[in-house]
Amino acid sequence: MSTLFSRRAPEQEENHWLSVSDLMAGLMVVFLFIAIALMRDAIISADEMREVARTAKQLEREAIVSADKMREIALTYQQSQVDIFNALVDEFKDDLEPWDAQIDEDTLTFTFQSPDVLFERGEIILSNRYQQLLTDFFPRYLMVLDPYKQSISEIRIEGHTSSRWGGSTGESQAYFLNMALSQGRTRSVLDYVYSLESVAPHRDWIKGNIAAVGLSSSKAIMIDGSEDLLRSRRVGFRVISNADVRIKQIIEVN
Repeated sequence: MSTLFSRRAPEQEENHWLSVSDLMAGLMVVFLFIAIALMRDAIISADEMREVARTAKQLEREAIVSADKMREIALTYQQSQVDIFNALVDEFKDDLEPWDAQIDEDTLTFTFQSPDVLFERGEIILSNRYQQLLTDFFPRYLMVLDPYKQSISEIRIEGHTSSRWGGSTGESQAYFLNMALSQGRTRSVLDYVYSLESVAPHRDWIKGNIAAVGLSSSKAIMIDGSEDLLRSRRVGFRVISNADVRIKQIIEVN
């Protein structure tokens, strides 16, 4: 018996080491697969990082292009503003004082400032003197703006009033009464200039690009914190550029 067991002992020991070897081999295979999987993930991550980098560079290029276009529009807009202002001044410089008018360089607004010359108090009918001024002014005004039509979105005839209304009218009621008054006056101005025979060739453009806007007392003239009641009552012709439209188009494209 002892001889029998003594013969099996080496075999059992050999089988034992074979089992350990098999286990180690299996573990090595498992580790190999894990290593391969990690390497594969690393390669994918590297590819993803390269794709992210390419996307970032593309976005950067697009941002640079958009910024360049924005600067181009800003410069074009600024130059158009300057050119229109200078053209208006050149045309009307000798008329501004006799007409009590001014041209604002920032807003490109040509303003007639003498309310008593324009309308009777509380009325929307143009005075004879104002009709004469508009007959002279408006055809020349269109002539000056004609080369810049591609840069113009709209011309607004803006009517302004003081914040006052006769009697004991409250502030809110006065505001809305003056709103109707300022709107009526600008419509009267638009109706008159549209009917001039000298601007007949421009009537389609006038209909599509000139608006009559009543602003009541929302933009009253203030001097040292007090309202200038006389200067607040005025009518202006304001040029609105199309720079904002072009910027919107660029944003939508990009």
